[in-house]
Amino acid sequence: MFSVTNFVRLKAISLGWLFVLLSASVLNGQTITDSKDTRSLHSTVPNVVKIDEKQFAELLKPNGKPLLINFWATWCTPCREEFPDLVKIDAEYKDKIDFITISLDFEEELTTGVPKFLAEMKATMPSYLLITPDETAAISMVSKDWAGGLPFTVLFKADGSIAYSRQGIVKHSVLQGEIDKLLKN
Repeated sequence: MFSVTNFVRLKAISLGWLFVLLSASVLNGQTITDSKDTRSLHSTVPNVVKIDEKQFAELLKPNGKPLLINFWATWCTPCREEFPDLVKIDAEYKDKIDFITISLDFEEELTTGVPKFLAEMKATMPSYLLITPDETAAISMVSKDWAGGLPFTVLFKADGSIAYSRQGIVKHSVLQGEIDKLLKN
C-alpha cells in the first residue's frame, strides 16, 4: 500500500536527485534543457551597436583606408546567402581595409536575431544596427545609385569616394578584385 508518508519520502528523494543532477550539470557548464552546447555561442556572440543617422554619418568619414560596408538584414535571404563570402573577405583583408556591416533589421533584433546570425556565421567585423526615422536620408548618404534594396555592398576609397557598389549578392571573386585594385593604388 502506498501511503502519504511513502509519497512524501519518494518526493523528497526525487527532489534530492533532481538537485544533484542540476548541480552536476551546472558544474559541467551545461544546462539540462539545452540540446547543444550554447556556452561557445554566448561567449562568441558579436556585439551589435545600435546607431542613428548622425552616428552612421561618422562611420562614413574617411580614415585613410578603404572602407567596405555591407547592408543586410536577417530576413533577407540573399543577404544570408552571401554572408559566408563576406566573412572570407573580412579574414583575407583584415587590417588592410576597414569592413563593417550595417543591419537594417528591426530594433528588437539588436540583442537576438542579428547577433545570433553573426555568431553562426563566425563574423568578427564590426556590426551595427541602423535605426532611423528616414531611411531615404541614410540611403542617400551612401550612394545616389542605391535604390534601398538588400543586400547592398559599397567599397569606398581611402578618400571617401566610391570605388565599387553592388545591389544584390556580391561575388567573392569580383569583390576581391575590386579591393585588390584599390590596395595596389
